[in-house]
Amino acid sequence: MSRKTLNIGLFGFGCVGYGLYQVLEQTKGLKANVKTICVKNKDKKRQIAEEYFTYDKNDILNDPSINVVVELIDDADAAFEIVKEALQKKKAVVTANKKMIAEHFTELLELQRKYEVPLLYEGACCASIPIIRNLEEYYDNDLLESFEGIVNGSTNYILTQTAVKNISYAEALKEAQEKGYAESDPTLDTGGFDAKYKLLILIAHAFGIVVKPWEIFNLGIDNISDVELAYAREKNLKIKLVAQAFKNAKGEVSCFVIPKFVDAQSRLYNVDDVYNGVITKTTFADTHFFLGKGAGAYPTASAVLSDISALTYDYKYEYKKLNQEEELHLNQNVLLKVLLRHRKEDVGIYTVYFEDISESYLNHHSGFIIGTISLDNLKAISGKPYLKHSVILFEPVPEGKKISEPLSLAALS
Repeated sequence: MSRKTLNIGLFGFGCVGYGLYQVLEQTKGLKANVKTICVKNKDKKRQIAEEYFTYDKNDILNDPSINVVVELIDDADAAFEIVKEALQKKKAVVTANKKMIAEHFTELLELQRKYEVPLLYEGACCASIPIIRNLEEYYDNDLLESFEGIVNGSTNYILTQTAVKNISYAEALKEAQEKGYAESDPTLDTGGFDAKYKLLILIAHAFGIVVKPWEIFNLGIDNISDVELAYAREKNLKIKLVAQAFKNAKGEVSCFVIPKFVDAQSRLYNVDDVYNGVITKTTFADTHFFLGKGAGAYPTASAVLSDISALTYDYKYEYKKLNQEEELHLNQNVLLKVLLRHRKEDVGIYTVYFEDISESYLNHHSGFIIGTISLDNLKAISGKPYLKHSVILFEPVPEGKKISEPLSLAALS
């Protein structure tokens, strides 16, 4: 099959945009060139000639010679409008904007079908790891049971630095931002939202379920204290922000993003710094492990480049799992074994929400509970902002254990 020539209109010229321009310049044999770059700030000094730049999006969207739009801006709402219009004008699109994709997944699916034009977004999940393409293509024939992974390089870098260097959370976050590993709004990373958006995308390709962002429970690393870090060190564990999804025998899929204790037997244990790691489990092939850099200009640019290269062969996602006859449903009321750290005065509030408690600790200021809690009750607890706590997951509890009815939020009032 001969490769088609791509004329690219690029939106955004930050770290990833410039990284993409550099890797395109160094990639021989790829029939793709950047014709026009649309940016917002007219006063910012650029690394390449001014003739490449425009400040009007229509110079790209209305140019018939541009057949691919690459969207690499921070603003998810503006990104959606650009992507929507590009698809309507039958231009192929490559994007790395996971928030935009997650918030508009159904609309983007419909636009691709209606205008028969591809939208690729490998760079939106796990940067340098080609996980979407593998879920879409390789696991089409095997029965995928679960996947879990570290999908946010920024939080992984922060957790690694706090553990290895024994520095504060604030110091580690500042270092991550200075190195370009944390996004412009750090709460997207540290609050677990970035990981949630990526998990939503991965679930669609893994299991063929389209969920809404609000249906996926996410806890970040913002509230992790010395208590949890000390517990992890004492037990030879590491804390990682893990996104996971698994399917049961009844065709129900559960998913969430929660910080997790991992031991030395886990393949995620040695996934440190800005690296991402994903473990898949299938019926026939057992487990596979993917590892790669999950943050930074070049790792993300390499994934965007891979999508651009695929477009030269007219590649598009077929969303095979979405078209399969198997009907799967979302089931978010699962049992979890967790460590919940709390303030001393709040211990009585939390205990009633646990199915059982195997261990507890209390000092003059705070304490923790280790036990089994339903995801619904965990959501209820997290719904009250005045309750200061953090939660670290051990493992989901195997099926078969009875789950009590979730308590009312009024019980916390």
